[in-house]
Amino acid sequence: MAGSQRVYKQKIRATQTLKKVFRAMELIAASRIGKARDAAQGTDAYTRALIRAVGAVSAHANLNHPLIAGRSDTNRVAVFAVTSDRGMAGAYSATVLRETERLIERLEGEGKEVALYVSGRRGESYFRFRGREIVRSWTDGSDNPQPQRAREIADTLLGAYLAPVLEGGVSELHVVYTRFETMVTQVPQVRRMLPIEVVEGEGSAEGEALPLYEFEPSADEVLDALLPMYVRRRIYGELLMAAASELASRQRAMHTATDNAENLIRDYTRLANTARQADITSEITEIVSGADALASSR
Repeated sequence: MAGSQRVYKQKIRATQTLKKVFRAMELIAASRIGKARDAAQGTDAYTRALIRAVGAVSAHANLNHPLIAGRSDTNRVAVFAVTSDRGMAGAYSATVLRETERLIERLEGEGKEVALYVSGRRGESYFRFRGREIVRSWTDGSDNPQPQRAREIADTLLGAYLAPVLEGGVSELHVVYTRFETMVTQVPQVRRMLPIEVVEGEGSAEGEALPLYEFEPSADEVLDALLPMYVRRRIYGELLMAAASELASRQRAMHTATDNAENLIRDYTRLANTARQADITSEITEIVSGADALASSR
């Protein structure tokens, strides 16, 4: 039984070490979630302003712009999946990957060829393990996206959409990411980003007239500059949303893991005490038996 005590004590020490790691990761995520949440939600106002500006300019411009009109010269489409670089975040990445698989299956069922782009090591390793070709992947900084990285991703995806067919051009861009709603609710989103669907008056309150603009140079040239800016901002906003969702998922997962570690420590302590009591009882029994044997021999 002494061996059982040693085993339980070793398990208690190991679980206590894990508990410290889980607790530290929970506190780190908790300390960063506020900033990430503010950044993710703060981008919405700017994005709405861009949507409003695109709607206003498009009312005076030629809507044959390639980012709006779309293209029918290829059945190749791009899918961009936003996952995490690290684990310990519950089902965060698994949910995004499941939605990405469903999207790819649907697009391929429609006879389209999928070009896959991935952000995050979890997504990259998942698809490479399954033998699916990845056109481009980005790793590091999934929980703290930088504007420069967002611009690089957006320019790569824009370049694929505007590229000729022989250079791998795509006719659509779909983005799969996780939208942050509350600390306990993060919802996977599947959005078609390109071609852009422009609704006249989008972004304004109901019944509110759009402001009048004078364009210098022309409205078409303004739209040429505005649409790529809009796509870059949308990509950055979705990366920020994904980062806030990842941190919230990690904080919740680590809190649960800490609680589970405490329960394990409690269970192992009880089992160790039971084994110790059994050892004491066994020793007392041996002493009494020895004493009885000595008394009988006299």
